[in-house]
Formats: sequence, C-alpha cells, structure tokens
Amino acid sequence: MLKITIRDNLLFINERIEKAKIKSGRNDEIKLIAVTKTVDVETINEAINAGITDIGENKVQELEKKIALLNDRVNYHMIGYLQSNKVKYIVNKVDLIHSLDRLSLAKEIDKRAKEHNIVANTLLQINVAEEETKSGLKVCDVIPFIEEIQQFTNIGIRGLMTIAPLTDNENLLRNVFKTMVNIKKDINSRRYDNVSMNYLSMGMTNDFEIAIEEGANLIRVGTGLFGKRNY
Repeated sequence: MLKITIRDNLLFINERIEKAKIKSGRNDEIKLIAVTKTVDVETINEAINAGITDIGENKVQELEKKIALLNDRVNYHMIGYLQSNKVKYIVNKVDLIHSLDRLSLAKEIDKRAKEHNIVANTLLQINVAEEETKSGLKVCDVIPFIEEIQQFTNIGIRGLMTIAPLTDNENLLRNVFKTMVNIKKDINSRRYDNVSMNYLSMGMTNDFEIAIEEGANLIRVGTGLFGKRNY
C-alpha cells in the first residue's frame, strides 16, 4: 500500500485551489498558509521542501520555537488569539498578524512595532456569525474600530480574517464569506490611512473552495496537508 505524503497532499490541495479558481473565473494568486499547530519541525521541513512558503501558528510559544529552528526558510503568520503580553515576542518576526480584534491589542502592537521602527502588518479578525466560542469583531463594530485605531501609526491593516462556522450548510458559509467581501468593499470606499484590503483570509480544510469562490485570497490549511492531529 502506497504511503500518502505531504507532497501528495499539497498537490491535491493545489488542484482543488485551481478548480475553485476556474469555477469562479479567477486568475489571481491564492496564498496557502500551512497551519502547523502541533506539527514537528521535521514534518514542516518536508512541507517546505514540497513547496510551502508560509506557515501559521496559533500560539506564540510554538511560533517562537519554530522560528528559532527554521529561521528564514519560510514566512510566519500569527493566526490564533494573541494575548497583548505576548506581542513583544513576535511583532518583528511575523509577516502578518491575523487576529487583531480589540483596542488593547492594537495599542500593544503599535507600541512594540515603534520599538523596532516597523509597521506591523495585521488583519482584522471578524466574527461574522457571532459565535461565542470564537474571537473577533462584530460586523457592526468594524468601521468604528478602524476609526479608533487610526491614531496608531505603526499598525498597517492589510485585510480581513474570519473563521467560518464548522458546518455542512453551504448557504451559511457563502453568506459568511460574502459578508466579508462586502465589509472589504465598504472599507476600501472610505480610503483610510494605512489601511489596504490586500487580503481576505478565510477558508480552511473543510471550506476553502467555497471561500475562494466567494473571494478569499489567503487560505489556512492544516488537516488537509498534515492529516488529523490530536490537540
């Protein structure tokens, strides 16, 4: 029996991405972030050798360990809930923080980015379905939040992120993703300083094709690449 490798899984994911792009008439780039929660460095290196260029971690401690071992072999994304007191450890090491969702965190990111003389690139995390178990801004709070953090000069908002409900209801998923696209259009029309809607980070192993069809250009895939893991 042939063993399925990470390279095989990546080829299959890329095929699914291309089919979703064709179905929706898109020819732009879809960036794949490999979610490496609990994945060891040897396995991550295998994924990098297969073509992965970006990895995402949910916890700062895990991210720090992997940065120390992988160095500049890959781009790093903070995709999980970020505690304000952990910002200092990663603000100058990650390409993108996906989970900006509150003023206290914005203040800390701005402060630590100033110390490194950088602009920290972030995505606003939006809890479209208002699930109690998930972090993120409510849809109605997004514009007031952006206006509130305009005071911070060392934060760049580069797009939006959401985690859709875990469901087989395709209509519900499409509504979540379409809401994100509408928020993006609204923000773009307002022409805020240091705000650009470059990325829509939405879609994971179970729903990334639907997300791509609705406009995602950043997807986060863990199980589809590395298999099921015990957390």
